[in-house]
Amino acid sequence: MTMDLKYLAWTAILTAALWIPYIACQVMTNGQLTAENYRDPAPRPVPLWGARANRAHLNAVEVFAPFAALVVIGHLIGRAEAIGIWAMAFFWIRVIHAVIFWVGVPLLRTIVFTLGFIVECVIFWIVIT
Repeated sequence: MTMDLKYLAWTAILTAALWIPYIACQVMTNGQLTAENYRDPAPRPVPLWGARANRAHLNAVEVFAPFAALVVIGHLIGRAEAIGIWAMAFFWIRVIHAVIFWVGVPLLRTIVFTLGFIVECVIFWIVIT
């Protein structure tokens, strides 16, 4: 497997797993889900770190689609080797972003998010040139 697709897969599983801290917080704070929770899905209160974990997951879902599209396009047009290191960088930036989001460091979170966007722009540039 090429490096670009490897890190696309790693980013996909990271994005898919980022709901776990939020659900763990829900269960620790409010107990197991009951049938009533499914009938009335109104948010139950959680500590701030749990709310940040939920937002970190939503943010990861939002940025995954453009990243995935760019990596797949780059791979299909034969730019896998050029994109591989950038896909790896994006994955690690997203790991760092999630941790910083959970901990609650606003300025650093914004800087790391912006780095991820810059990496997506670099991949875009590789794809279109």
